[in-house]
Formats: sequence, structure tokens, C-alpha cells
Amino acid sequence: MAGYSPLSEAAERNKLPILEVVRDHFPGQGNILEIGSGTGQHAVFFASQMPDIFWQTSDLVFNHVWIEQTLVQAGCRNTGSPFELDVGIGEHWSRIDMPPGKYDGVFSANTAHIMSWDRVVDMFRGVSRVLAPLRKFLIYGPFNQDGKYTSVSNASFDRYLKSQNPEQGIRNDQEVLRLAESCNLDFQESIDMPANNRVLVFGRASRDLGHKSKSDDRC
Repeated sequence: MAGYSPLSEAAERNKLPILEVVRDHFPGQGNILEIGSGTGQHAVFFASQMPDIFWQTSDLVFNHVWIEQTLVQAGCRNTGSPFELDVGIGEHWSRIDMPPGKYDGVFSANTAHIMSWDRVVDMFRGVSRVLAPLRKFLIYGPFNQDGKYTSVSNASFDRYLKSQNPEQGIRNDQEVLRLAESCNLDFQESIDMPANNRVLVFGRASRDLGHKSKSDDRC
């Protein structure tokens, strides 16, 4: 619909607490990749608060019009028009890869529970490919803790997601941590956030990127 902008109320509510985490874990300058930029609200807010970083947006093509609209309205000079990124398509990762520097941080909000598990695997594999050594991947959203829901509302939300698509659902943090390890991403901490969400913080390992264990076959 022309002139319609899908404002995300959740993005407006959570942008300040997420900004604190982003500032703590991303460098003060450099290139940051956001996976699944949605409406672009996080991108323009974080970029406006961190003027020495360049915030690169990405998403599926059908969301680009809303992201572009938000970027234009905000007028930020340190945000990039969205790349097409379907995490399951290797060619898309090739287009956004930035050797030799790669990205100084990767951020994603509310994506893991709306992707299938196979796509979550693809996302972590891609992050391992484009994130610079010793830099961080921050992923925000609801996660189960040790296989259990952390709230009644999260349990209800998970049932709703699975009723829409059985492949969606809140992920178990331990499974995510094992996946990250297999992709040469070291778990650093879990940060409690409002509304029963968390930020899981992973660091790109500094060990030899060419060396993989048997568990690394996916990445």
C-alpha cells in the first residue's frame, strides 16, 4: 500500500536497551552488518547514536521498500541501502562478504524463532564467514533456557509460532551455543533483556580459520 510504513512497536520499545548492549560489544567505528533489518528502525536509531560506525542493512527483497523508506526519512549518512540476504542462499553471502577486512560486528534481532532450524544453521555459518576475527555477533530475541520456557508469555508465543508454521519456534539456548561452537563462534555471555528476551553474545574465534574439527562440517 503506497504511503504505508509498518512501524514496529516492539522495535521502538526495545531499541534503547539493545543500544546499551551494542555500544558495549561493538567497536566505536567500523562496519556493522544487520541480518533481517525488517522496518529499518533499529538501523537508523543505532546509526544515529553511533555516528562513527557504518550500519549495513540486509533482508529479503520484499522488506527492502520499508527499509529504504525508513533510511530516507531518517537521513542518516552512515547507513547502507539493504543487501538482498536470504541466509540459505550462498550467493547472497558472497555478495556481502568483505575480504580482507570483513565486518566489525554482526547484529540480528527477532530472526531465529521465525526461521526454520536449517536457516538458523545457515545464518550462523554465514556470520562465521563474514565476521572479522575477535569481533562479535549479537543475536536478540526469546530463547529457552536449558530446554525450558523462561516465562508463560514465551510459552504462549511459541505455541502461536508453531501454529503458523511448525518449523518456527523459540530456540533452545544450548542448541544455539553448540551450533555457534561448530561455526568457530565462541559464546561469551547471555544478557537478560525486557519482555523475556535475551541477547546472546558470540565472538569470532581467533584460532586458525582454516582448521576445523569433525563438528565443523556444517560451517
